[in-house]
Amino acid sequence: MTVRREVEDGVALVTLDRPERHNAIDLGTADELAAVWREFRFDDTVRAAVVTGAGGRAFCTGIDRSVDVPQPASPYSLDDPMIRIGPKANDLWKPVVAAVDGMACGGAFYLLGEAEFIVASENSTFFDPHTTYGMVSAYEAIHMAQRMPLGEVARMSLMGTAERLGAPRAYEIGLVSELTAPGAATEAALRCAAVLAAQPTEAVQGTVRALWAAKEAARSQALTHAPQLIALGSLPPDRQAELFAARKRDVGRAPEDIRVR
Repeated sequence: MTVRREVEDGVALVTLDRPERHNAIDLGTADELAAVWREFRFDDTVRAAVVTGAGGRAFCTGIDRSVDVPQPASPYSLDDPMIRIGPKANDLWKPVVAAVDGMACGGAFYLLGEAEFIVASENSTFFDPHTTYGMVSAYEAIHMAQRMPLGEVARMSLMGTAERLGAPRAYEIGLVSELTAPGAATEAALRCAAVLAAQPTEAVQGTVRALWAAKEAARSQALTHAPQLIALGSLPPDRQAELFAARKRDVGRAPEDIRVR
């Protein structure tokens, strides 16, 4: 199992448990995440949830690069296992709080984009490597455009691996709702979730649904364009692999030539 779940006093803690891979998501992990959210729809003992990553170095670094996902030839179709990993994609309207310790990048935004709010440790960073490796950032950019000023999303999406958005700046622009000391994000998120779980769940779920209704039309229309944009704008997979293999440093390091702002 690569997704751990624990439930106590109405709060579920969902942990991506692949720390050796920076909690990158393979096909099995994607299936487990979707199954967990669907399970919670019918589990009345769960009234709120926290999603986080194990190991302290990363929340999630997106899809595992070793995963092979065959694609149809049509530019109007896209098989993306990541679109089903979030709670809203699985019709779960119980509140979910994301707890970020360390890196959150690329496909992590599928999860962060479907959380109600984000708690992050002050040493966490957010970035989107897609353009560096010849890929279009579509789903990720659209998710973040619902949570951040457009100029900030554009900068993060276009700068690729050259720049990372630090947690203090993420807090300033509203992406992060609470900053904590290193290693303390999950504890703080669980405290928030406990408050949510203590409220009448019908009212809480209705409020969650109302909040998402406020932005759903624009989000849904934007997401319909994502498959074509990715198919038409991304480099062929073999060229992407060459760029990824040629990267200078491991994604887990914070070298001096990567600017954190």
